[in-house]
Amino acid sequence: MRQVNMAICSLTHAHVRKYYQTLHDNAKLNWVAVSCADRAIADHFKTLGYGVPVYESTEEMLRAHPEIEGVVVASENSRHFEDMALCCKYGKDMLSMKVPTFDLAEYDRMIELVEKAGVLCQVELEMHYNPTARRALELAQSGAIGELVSFNATNITLSPVWAFPWQGVPEKSYGRRVPLRPGDARCRGGALSDHPHIFDMLRWITGSDYDYVFADAAENIRDIPEEDLLYVTGRMKNGCRFLLDPSWSRLEEKLERPGPGWERFPKRMEVNYSIVGTKGVIQADCFGPNVYFCGGPNDRYTIQYTYFDEWVGMMDEFCDCIQYRRQPKINLQWHRRTVEAMVRCYESIASGQPVHLD
Repeated sequence: MRQVNMAICSLTHAHVRKYYQTLHDNAKLNWVAVSCADRAIADHFKTLGYGVPVYESTEEMLRAHPEIEGVVVASENSRHFEDMALCCKYGKDMLSMKVPTFDLAEYDRMIELVEKAGVLCQVELEMHYNPTARRALELAQSGAIGELVSFNATNITLSPVWAFPWQGVPEKSYGRRVPLRPGDARCRGGALSDHPHIFDMLRWITGSDYDYVFADAAENIRDIPEEDLLYVTGRMKNGCRFLLDPSWSRLEEKLERPGPGWERFPKRMEVNYSIVGTKGVIQADCFGPNVYFCGGPNDRYTIQYTYFDEWVGMMDEFCDCIQYRRQPKINLQWHRRTVEAMVRCYESIASGQPVHLD
């Protein structure tokens, strides 16, 4: 199998550091270049020892390296359309960070651009490659617990806004400044916008789409301009009820670069499923295997995750899709309905009412 030539467009997304080692170590991939307009981030990347050339603009990178086949779009949410349009212009397949855009009209233009250019676009939802999540999905879909009755899931983390400031700027995170609800000084673009994973996995596990959502946000535990605590409940079209917690409910140190000691509570994230069927229950802790220790910067009791690296499986799939021209499992068209459900959650918070989906 030949190597696939890969690049990273921008280095500003919170997940981008997850790709460095994968692109460097995976024998299927040839890491060609990265682009980054932020001088400080680019200078730090150069100290990591990967030996990959850094360009100030994505277009400059694509012009300099016509051999690039796949691009990891790792910019802030508000830049995704611009960067994806460049990839389409130069005929490059792309892996978009987890939310392409919250503007559904812009999302439709993305789909149109990708289809017209004849390129592939996979959306980064790494939970599909987590062994515990995959096993829970397989058991639920096999009928092992009968017909699904309810799905309760958490996707709770600390907040990335200190290390990745754009996520605390509504115009960059959500795409524009929209008040969370009348009389509320906060805007859309916080924890909900950072946690599409359980919204997506609910669709896969139930094999259904959203019927309605009802969401509410609590008072913040941080002084940030977006929501950090919320709950979402509702029903799928097949009748399955759900309760989702996509909050930033784990407090963190305000570090410029995340690492050991970033979390105040030992476990920086928890993704847990409780899937109830007519014949049984599945409970899954997707990030259960950990090593706990005392570490810097404040000698706190903290954590080292020892779970399987989902980015390996995700990049393997992306590589295969590029070589064999297969449509990715999580493509733009599929993911749009997940993003629409998240937008409707914001509408529910604003109105205080359930919001039905078509």
